Amino acid sequence: MASLHFSCLETAMDAIDIGMIAIDSEGEIAAFNNTAEKILEIPRENVLGTNGREIIPGIQLEKILKCEGGIMTEHVHAEQAFFAVKSVPIRKDGQRNGFLLLLQQGSKEETIVEELVQTKLLNEELKKIIEYSYDGFWITDGQGYTIMVNSAYERISGAKAEDLEGRHMKELEEEGFCSESVTLKVLEQKEPVTLIHELYSGKQVLVTGNPVFDDHGNITKVVTNARDISELIELKEKLEKTQALTHHYEKQMSEIQRKCGEHEIIAKSHEMITLMNQAARLAEFDSTVLITGETGVGKEVIARFIQKNGNRKDKPFVKVDCGAIPENLLESELFGHEAGAFTGALNTGKPGKFEVADGGTILLDEIGELPKDLQVKILRAIQDFELTRVGAVTQRKLDVQVIACTNRNLEEMVAKGEFREDLYYRLSVVPLHIPPLRERKDDIPFLIRHFVRHYNKRYDVNKGFSGSAMEGIVSYSWPGNVREVENLIERLIIMTPHNTVEYSDLPAQLKRKGEKNLNEMSMPEAVSTLEKRMLREAAEELDSTREIAQKLGVSQSTVVRKMNRYGLGVNE
Repeated sequence: MASLHFSCLETAMDAIDIGMIAIDSEGEIAAFNNTAEKILEIPRENVLGTNGREIIPGIQLEKILKCEGGIMTEHVHAEQAFFAVKSVPIRKDGQRNGFLLLLQQGSKEETIVEELVQTKLLNEELKKIIEYSYDGFWITDGQGYTIMVNSAYERISGAKAEDLEGRHMKELEEEGFCSESVTLKVLEQKEPVTLIHELYSGKQVLVTGNPVFDDHGNITKVVTNARDISELIELKEKLEKTQALTHHYEKQMSEIQRKCGEHEIIAKSHEMITLMNQAARLAEFDSTVLITGETGVGKEVIARFIQKNGNRKDKPFVKVDCGAIPENLLESELFGHEAGAFTGALNTGKPGKFEVADGGTILLDEIGELPKDLQVKILRAIQDFELTRVGAVTQRKLDVQVIACTNRNLEEMVAKGEFREDLYYRLSVVPLHIPPLRERKDDIPFLIRHFVRHYNKRYDVNKGFSGSAMEGIVSYSWPGNVREVENLIERLIIMTPHNTVEYSDLPAQLKRKGEKNLNEMSMPEAVSTLEKRMLREAAEELDSTREIAQKLGVSQSTVVRKMNRYGLGVNE
């Protein structure tokens, strides 16, 4: 009470022709002016220190005390008195410690008119809220007659509000507007009801009806909201199909990545992932496979992947390099020979590569190098699964899967008469082309990391590559493909004296190939490229930025700034 200090203001309050009551944060009256005495017909001395609830009947004092905002207004009816009460927060040092209640007396008629105006405004606001709702709203009276239908319901149902308002729900249900009326069920059960309607438009609609009761427990309104779930059901079905398909692909990809990891195959690019999908599918069958691709792309690695993931994984895998065996020995190496078949032949005879691979897989590497007179014998072995040893007259049966590899264009060789057409078509039952590394650059950073880990472990070192070095390696065209990358990484791991391989450590051909021709660049890009190239070459030759600055004819600070800008190593 004492904290409010209203006693000094009572004279000023008495001079105001508005009822004024000051209450503290607990609702107890601290000040009470003359006008308040007249309005409430209560002497001041009888109210000071009492609770405001006892003095102003019907006032919602708890609501006022909890109000965190500004001024509140409410209308109070006390016997024959009608007046408005405005509450104004009282603050001290930024903290609210009470309220000033302003009482303004009026007639019953004025109060009723004001309440009617407020009710009308509230009704209009509620109508706008209902109208602007995305969900459909259908409101009936307590008898089931339609009072209001919003535009969202018109959109969902395809009906017009003017054709529905005023009509009974039983009538609309019998006409087939909806499969069953949720409003009638609410009126019957006297509780909220949720149904799925199928409208005559074919749409499925989720509807929930809620009863509105008066003070005597009678239903005065039924408010039904509706949401079109046809699209949701369709989207749900599509989502389920998509999720199932995604799960299927993820499972496939996970299995492929696992298999790739077992064979140390790097497949991160879209091209290689597609290729490995195809290889994994081929592994399930024994068809003849022709793997094509440039030197060093990993044809043998893919061939071994197919064999290791197929039905013959526990059977022999025999590789024949058709370009490395002397032509005069190639036939006996492939098909074997009988005892004494030719000068130098073993007395016991010898099985050929096809016989050794019997039951398993034979890899004919560099098949394009095969002499033409042997091509017909290879064709017969693949086609009939039979072979005849050199010097023998009887044939032997074969059970072998054939995988052939080449870096040559067999179609062009067929056109030139250098390769048998019938053998080409027999080999390319299932062709598999491995794209060159320059067409799948996304794989290069992962290949670098893989080979760095491998050779760090092999040579017991701990080396890495700087960002600029990685960028230089990725931008190179790699005519030798994966094999060339591996050889480069091994060489850099061995030869680089420091633990981080920098751009300056790369071979000259990589640094040249990693840069575009100046004629292909804009002027700012060309200037930057030339600056970087000159600084890099000077840094490789000289030991300090001071010497580089002298050679290039610029200040040392310029050299330091530009080398930092281009990410080049700086030695003071």
